[in-house]
Amino acid sequence: MKTIHRPGWQPLVLRQHREAHGLTLEAAGDQLRQVASRHGLTAPAANFQTLWAHEQGSVYPGPHYRRAYCLLYQANEPTLGFRLPLPGEITQVENSISDLPQPTDPATDNAAAQVIEQTLHKVAGAPSNAEQNALLNRVVDAWRRRHGHGSPKPILTLVGGYAGSGKTEFSRFLSDITGWAFLDKDSLTRAMVERLLISLGGDPHDRHTELYLSEVRPLEYRCLMETAFDNLKVGTSAILSAPFIAELADPDWVCRLTNRCAARGIDVAVVWVRCDPESMREYIEFRGAPRDAWKLDNWQTYVSGLNTETSPSTAHITVDNRLGAAISLADQTRETLKRILT
Repeated sequence: MKTIHRPGWQPLVLRQHREAHGLTLEAAGDQLRQVASRHGLTAPAANFQTLWAHEQGSVYPGPHYRRAYCLLYQANEPTLGFRLPLPGEITQVENSISDLPQPTDPATDNAAAQVIEQTLHKVAGAPSNAEQNALLNRVVDAWRRRHGHGSPKPILTLVGGYAGSGKTEFSRFLSDITGWAFLDKDSLTRAMVERLLISLGGDPHDRHTELYLSEVRPLEYRCLMETAFDNLKVGTSAILSAPFIAELADPDWVCRLTNRCAARGIDVAVVWVRCDPESMREYIEFRGAPRDAWKLDNWQTYVSGLNTETSPSTAHITVDNRLGAAISLADQTRETLKRILT
């Protein structure tokens, strides 16, 4: 994978954290593999040569390595010297397990709900708005409902963003907390899309030509939305992970969706995951999906058509995942919740 320069990278800091935890390179690698496995990350090889290269600065750790390091050392990327902090980013991870009450009923549930609420406030930024507060309340309510009582009214949450922005990981995080159905567009439709493109004489990995955009993409999103409504009709809230680029750029589309849901007693929340082009490219290269080949081969052309500075006007909430900050915080919150509840 191509190494991408990160301003503020200080490899020495990673070694200092390992030594402060009393770990050899071999022991740190073993624990990294365990952390990755527990959190569903692509388990890194994490041999001592790789960790040594990270600490010496000859190899910049890839995204799954950085996530595993952050979980292992209970810190975030700026604290571990991987990058400079974003403006206003908290560099010391709060809500560590030592700061929370021991699991005793009923305080356990309250402690977990507090962690969730603080995390969502941080990733969504300030100032808050009515839509942001409404979704936050629903997420915390869903947590409480899983362990007690909450509102039975379903909610449809759209999580949009460009390729590699972190929208799928953030959607999984929300689903982990709430128990709402997690529907990813690619997982639901990729096999169908590839076969349909072949039958139309196209490239199965095409995601940019007029053939895909006009003949295939509308069917993709129709499948996604109808699957969501199958869940919503039986009272199961749903989180949809897809770019939603054209859809969220169209206020009429969002209005029609909102009205359709309101007629059925369903709430709607629209989340946009913001990310920087360098981080998106790093993740796209890391996942190595054939459907991304055109983007990588024509990166400057592709990026020139993106608006990474602002969110669609139809988005209720913007999650700031520049440099992976929001996903790192989500990882930490998952770990804290597991420690509270087990």
